[in-house]
Amino acid sequence: MKYLERRFPRIGESHFLFGPRGSGKSTWLRHAYPRSLYIDLLDPVLFRELTAQPERLGQAISRAPRGEPVIIDEIQKAPSLLDSIHQAIEGPARGRQFILTGSSARKLRRTGVNLLGGRLLLRQFHPYLACELGSSFDLDSAVRRGMIPLVLASARPEETLRAYSTLYIQQEIREEASVRDLGAFARFLDAVSLSHGGQLNLNAVARECSVTRRSAEGYTEVLEDMMLAFRLKVFTRRAKRLLASHPKFYFFDPGVFQALRPRNPLDTGREIGGGALEGLVGAHLRAWLASAQGKNELFYWRTRAGLEVDFIMFGEAGLYAIEVKSSGDIGAGDVAGLKAFQGDYPEANVLLLAPSPKTNAMAGVSCMDVSTCLSRIIPGEPFPESREKRRE
Repeated sequence: MKYLERRFPRIGESHFLFGPRGSGKSTWLRHAYPRSLYIDLLDPVLFRELTAQPERLGQAISRAPRGEPVIIDEIQKAPSLLDSIHQAIEGPARGRQFILTGSSARKLRRTGVNLLGGRLLLRQFHPYLACELGSSFDLDSAVRRGMIPLVLASARPEETLRAYSTLYIQQEIREEASVRDLGAFARFLDAVSLSHGGQLNLNAVARECSVTRRSAEGYTEVLEDMMLAFRLKVFTRRAKRLLASHPKFYFFDPGVFQALRPRNPLDTGREIGGGALEGLVGAHLRAWLASAQGKNELFYWRTRAGLEVDFIMFGEAGLYAIEVKSSGDIGAGDVAGLKAFQGDYPEANVLLLAPSPKTNAMAGVSCMDVSTCLSRIIPGEPFPESREKRRE
C-alpha cells in the first residue's frame, strides 16, 4: 500500500506527539520532515547507547541540520532522556523545534517526569480518516477491519488485526510493567469489550472478570494512557432533566473492538456491527475536534428515562448532537433522543447518520449518509453539516 497523505497539520512549536502503535506517526514524520535528525528508540543499539550515556544525545542534537526539528521516536522507552532534552531546550538548542513521539504517556508520568514542565504542547495522532483514504474508503471494510494503517497495509489484514489485538497489546502492557496479572487483564479485555458503545459499569465488569473494581478502573486507565480506548462523560451543561451517571466506553478502532469482542450464540450482526460503526464515527469526531480551534470536548447525552444521543460535540467549534444508526430505515423513534436534546438546547445542530438513509429528514432532523459524512470530516475544515447549512 503506497503512502497516503495524512490530514495532520504541521506546527512550528515543540510538542509531544502521542498515538497508538501502528497509527502512522513515524511514517508521517519521516515524510513530513525528511531532513530532520530522527532518533528511533526502538533501535536496540541506539537505545542502549543513549540510556547508558545520555550526553550523547546532546552531541547528536548539536550536529542536527539547521532549521529542521529534532525527532525522538518512542520517548516513553527512555523517560530519563527528558532531562537531557530539557537541558538542550534551555541551553544550546534553544529555539530549535523538538518532536517527541510515544504510544503511551503512562511510564513518563509514573516515573515522575513532568512532561518538560509544560514546555511542550501535547498532540494526538489518529488512525486513518475516511478523507485520507479517498475513493478507497469502504464503510463495510472499515467497520470490520478498522482504520489502523499497520493493518490496512498488510497483505493479510485479518491476521495482522488479530495479532495487533492480542500479541501487541500484551507485549506493550508487559513492557510498560503496568499490569502484573496478564491473565486477569485478558479476562478484563473480554469483559470490557462488551461495553463498547455502551455505558461502562466498572462494578459489573469487575464481577464479570473476577477482579476488584479498583483493578478494573486501573486496567481502563492503562487502555486510555496507551490511547487504545476512551471514555465519554455525560453532557450536563445546564441540564434540564435527570441524567445518567456512567460514562460510555469505546476502543479507539472498530477493528480492534471486533477482534477483541468474544462471540456467543445470542449475538446479532447488527448489535456488533452497530457498535463498531458508532466507534468509527466517534474516532472521526475526536480527530476533527483535536484539530479545531479553541477548547472542545466530546460527550454523550442520556436521560434516566432512556433518551440518548450518541455524541455531543461542545466547545468553541459549536454544539452538535449526532446520533448513529446502523440501518437506513429511519423512523420517528430513531430521532427521539435528538428531538429531546434539541428541545433542551435549541441552538444545537442535530444530525442523524445512517448507511444510505431512505429519507433526508425525519421530524425536522437532518439525516445524512454516514459514508458521505465521514469522507467530509476533514481536520481544520468546518464540520460537514455546518457546510451544508451555509449552502442552503
